Amino acid sequence: MSGEHMQIGEVASRTELSLRTIRHYEETGLVIPSARSQGGFRLYTEGDVARLMVVRRMKPLGFTLDEMRDLLEATDRLDSGGDHLPADERQRLLDRVRAFERAARQRVADLRTQLARAEEFAATLADRLPSATAP
Repeated sequence: MSGEHMQIGEVASRTELSLRTIRHYEETGLVIPSARSQGGFRLYTEGDVARLMVVRRMKPLGFTLDEMRDLLEATDRLDSGGDHLPADERQRLLDRVRAFERAARQRVADLRTQLARAEEFAATLADRLPSATAP
């Protein structure tokens, strides 16, 4: 599908994001459609979908729009010329990405702890209810 453009509806279906959310990410500058049709419809590429997936995965971990933008800018710079960047700039960008990776791992661990506590709570409530009897 490389080189082909998709309309926003297909992108929404593939990313499981609403049209409204995708438009919001465009308004905030996170993901800009690669092109527009003659009729003015937003057109997206596989790269745009990949960016939206990064944003979608960061959202439940509580990353802010600014943090999402920061990570996307760092990965864009590394992807577009990482091998040709000065060593100190490349290292700085890699350090930023590593910091996001560490933060993501910590947030996942925190969510696992919260989920375990929620499951314990639900089980405690279930234990307090009388057993269901057949009618």
